[in-house]
Amino acid sequence: MNNFGARDVDVVVIGAGQAGLSGAYHLRRAGLEPDRDFVGLDHAPRAGGAGQFRWPSLTYGKVHGMHALPGMELTGADEGRRSSEVIGEYFSAYEERFGLLVHRPVDVRAVRAGEGGRLLVESSEATWSTRALINATGTWDRPFWPRYPGQETFRGRQLHTVDYPGPEEFAGQRVIVVGGGASGTQHLMEIAEVAADTTWVTRRPPVFREGPFNEDAGREAVAMVEERVRRGLPPMSVVSVTGLPLTDAVRRARESGVLDRLPMFDRITPTGAVWDDGRTVEADVILWATGFRAAIDHLAPLRLREMGGGIQVEGTRAVRDARIHLVGYGPSASTIGANRAGRAAVREIKQLLEREPSLA
Repeated sequence: MNNFGARDVDVVVIGAGQAGLSGAYHLRRAGLEPDRDFVGLDHAPRAGGAGQFRWPSLTYGKVHGMHALPGMELTGADEGRRSSEVIGEYFSAYEERFGLLVHRPVDVRAVRAGEGGRLLVESSEATWSTRALINATGTWDRPFWPRYPGQETFRGRQLHTVDYPGPEEFAGQRVIVVGGGASGTQHLMEIAEVAADTTWVTRRPPVFREGPFNEDAGREAVAMVEERVRRGLPPMSVVSVTGLPLTDAVRRARESGVLDRLPMFDRITPTGAVWDDGRTVEADVILWATGFRAAIDHLAPLRLREMGGGIQVEGTRAVRDARIHLVGYGPSASTIGANRAGRAAVREIKQLLEREPSLA
């Protein structure tokens, strides 16, 4: 602990989802010890990252693009079990195997410039003085709610994917599902089996992907997202540019009309939604499957954002501050991307630590 009451470490890792655990693993591989050279902070009550909060009806077999953590495969998982249970147990076992000593639940409130070229990480547990930071806070804590005229007048229920309880609560109800991503289609197909009526609404016509998602397609999708963060624009998710996989379940839903899509409504009324062309839909529930934004408000004191609204990133490094690495942000937001980004971030951090000896 230094003279200012802050605890000194070389690296702080914020977040213990796929990206944060990847970063912590590679720090250990680079010879840094948890709770001596680096500390991992996670606001969740237990291991599992955002995966522990997924809705009960999302089984492991339905998870979109889960990739193993570095150094330890996930094998033999029952595809019929809740994904939150499978992933939570896997992450917990991973932390234990590699002795990552994640501190939780800890809320990080702000990251500020400190003395001697260090950063101050202010948290509910303590203030940490660090030479470098891996920010792996993901998006789950920042659900995006679009705003439409009349939204506040709706007399039914409005909820977001982050609050989705599973299909049973919508039995016999008329439900509008908003959003063209994987979550929106999964919610819609589940709810349609029990609801009185469902309506699917998206801003853009959905793109369904035929055939396997090969390596070339993956590289192209990542490159599109990478270009945005290189220009300092808010990132799109990698999934948003890959299209929706055309599974057997999706084919059946299209054939039955469940996935007949309408363009976005223009206004919300007390009893539903209306379009300027005169179309109306009555509804008891509006479910916003409209995605998430990066949870990076705690970095605001560092003034990293560009005019475009995002943080300009080269690889994983923030262009405005070489001490800051964003892992699981933009092109590394996919699970396999997070693994690679964790390794890349640690490689650069190790060079930084060797190049600039500690002034503490």
